[in-house]
Amino acid sequence: MRPARSVAALVAAVALWSWGGADAATLIHAGRLIDGLSGQAAGPSTVVVEGERIVAVEAGHRAPGPDDRLIDLSQATVLPGLMDMHTHVSKQHRRDAYIDRFTKTAPEVTLEATVYARRTLEAGFTTIRDLGDRYNVSIALRDAIAAGKVVGPRIFTSGKSIATTGGHADPTNGWAEHIAGDPGPQDGVINGVADARKAVRQRYKDGADLIKVTATGGVMSLAKSGLNAQFKDDELKAIVDTARDYGFHVAAHAHGAEGMKRAIEAGVYSIEHGTLMDDEVIRLMKKHGTWYVPTIYAGKFVAEKAEEPGYLPEIVRPKAAALGPQIQDTFAKAYKAGVAIVFGTDCGVGPHGSNAREFEYMVEAGMPPMDAIRSATSVASGFLGVADRLGSLQAGKLADIIAVDGNPLEDISAMSKVRFVMKEGVTYRNDAWMPSGS
Repeated sequence: MRPARSVAALVAAVALWSWGGADAATLIHAGRLIDGLSGQAAGPSTVVVEGERIVAVEAGHRAPGPDDRLIDLSQATVLPGLMDMHTHVSKQHRRDAYIDRFTKTAPEVTLEATVYARRTLEAGFTTIRDLGDRYNVSIALRDAIAAGKVVGPRIFTSGKSIATTGGHADPTNGWAEHIAGDPGPQDGVINGVADARKAVRQRYKDGADLIKVTATGGVMSLAKSGLNAQFKDDELKAIVDTARDYGFHVAAHAHGAEGMKRAIEAGVYSIEHGTLMDDEVIRLMKKHGTWYVPTIYAGKFVAEKAEEPGYLPEIVRPKAAALGPQIQDTFAKAYKAGVAIVFGTDCGVGPHGSNAREFEYMVEAGMPPMDAIRSATSVASGFLGVADRLGSLQAGKLADIIAVDGNPLEDISAMSKVRFVMKEGVTYRNDAWMPSGS
């Protein structure tokens, strides 16, 4: 019996059968090219792809040879595959979503995650960081995508977030006492230094790529405070020090300033949301080189939903209404102060596939369009430590390439008008694709 072939291998095989021999190059004719590094867009260009990699980026439109494949994007802007550094691909919020913990099985959550992953990829995001899931779905999904069994973006994941008892990522918040039990480090709930170390080691055992802590309360959890610091200094330091032993970075969800200060001093790699970031937090972030992942889109989304009766639980609504609208102003302040910023949306709160809305809010708050685009390309690849293979259109890089209608440097909303997506040389979306000579 012949072994089953992966989705990616089948796509590639069909492409080769359609076009000819395996030695053929793919020529992408770009009308405008943003390479992810330069401060300016290039005019008509050709990106030459062989196999999974870019082998050349040339000015002008090179004529294809007899065995070459031509993808004509001469009316579009071509860019590197985009990267979103804060997603939750195993869920998507909706009215009454809180009951899912009791009604949806792990297989159901996993199958839904494959749908969200594909939507994300087709929206032009070829790499994501997933910051908190259930059932370790994002870990299994990461591996399935990497093996070519499922279509989706490249995933770097924390697995289950780490919280304190009653904290933002305590999975039993809001449960009746007789079913809540006493979750511990395996469930991502810690109290004290020993628990902190065990929780990190459990994430390593699970196969996570990084660690996520909920340093303060949160908006969407069934708990009263969205701001209070929820870890002691020794607990945070134990998490960061243990994570370092395993080569993990630590991402810290935080809304309140005190929780941010504790997390930064402990050595976390990034602050997520950062809603009530004050001048002292900004000073500490610059001093320690801490990254900021703003997630303005999520703030806008929950603030809007707070006005919709019945969409959010009553314990959540006031937090969403108070905190959500503030993130954009915090972003503007942090950007002007020179804090290192990388692109992140918190999609899973807002709908998957709408990630590019974040660009609009970043530009609206004062970041130039090219800087916003680079925050999701070359800056994000540096943040992840993969700049040697991703984040820009250069010879030798993996062929993660997208195209959008229009000029995003003139109208940033063009970033939501994706019509072409290639990941590692395989085309997953081409809304207006026509072969040469047809």
